[in-house]
Amino acid sequence: MSREFDESTVRGRLQKFIYHLGIPVSAFERQCGMSNATVANMRKSLAQDKVENIARNYPQLNVAWLMTGEGEMLNVNPKAEEDAEPQQNTATLPLVPIAAVAGYNGLDEAGVTLAECPQYSVPDFFAVNAEFLIRVSGSSMYPKYSSGDILACRRIREITFLQWGKIYVIDSQQGMMVKRLFEIDGEPDLVLCKSDNENYPPFRLPKEEIRSLSIVVGAIRLE
Repeated sequence: MSREFDESTVRGRLQKFIYHLGIPVSAFERQCGMSNATVANMRKSLAQDKVENIARNYPQLNVAWLMTGEGEMLNVNPKAEEDAEPQQNTATLPLVPIAAVAGYNGLDEAGVTLAECPQYSVPDFFAVNAEFLIRVSGSSMYPKYSSGDILACRRIREITFLQWGKIYVIDSQQGMMVKRLFEIDGEPDLVLCKSDNENYPPFRLPKEEIRSLSIVVGAIRLE
């Protein structure tokens, strides 16, 4: 399905190019060393250093088109295009080096910035708008997830809109943990956290203790 972009602005043209790449805006920003929401907050133009970073990471983009709207979006060299090997998507996801403890007793370690994390390219995860990867530790979500599995996650910005019964990575005062979340009738300030492993009892968690929340959108398992 095609989308319309305001090609009279640098932001609109940049959004069109990112849509052409088929990756989330956040992945593009991370790849080019931009802070989160740089594209959304862009006003009239781009600083020269940002333009240079974009050109370095995406040489197929016609920078003149990006800045002025003149010419074609992509650099075209018929002979080079004919001889070249198909380009791989270079966008990556950070693997957060903090174990997501799939049990009640979690870790409460100091945070790290995503830019400091090891980066991995898993193209299928971009289709579901994954923003980072995290490794499971523990057995409370077995057999769905085993210790060592890598989960692809997308951050939830508004905690009032949750998909009940889905699996989330929860950063709370209890630490990092992986749980299914359920609504508790008559108690809007609490969520019910359940494990897939029946040996771990469910427990109630106050929403105010949740520091951040991410929904699991994919996983990698090594046999």
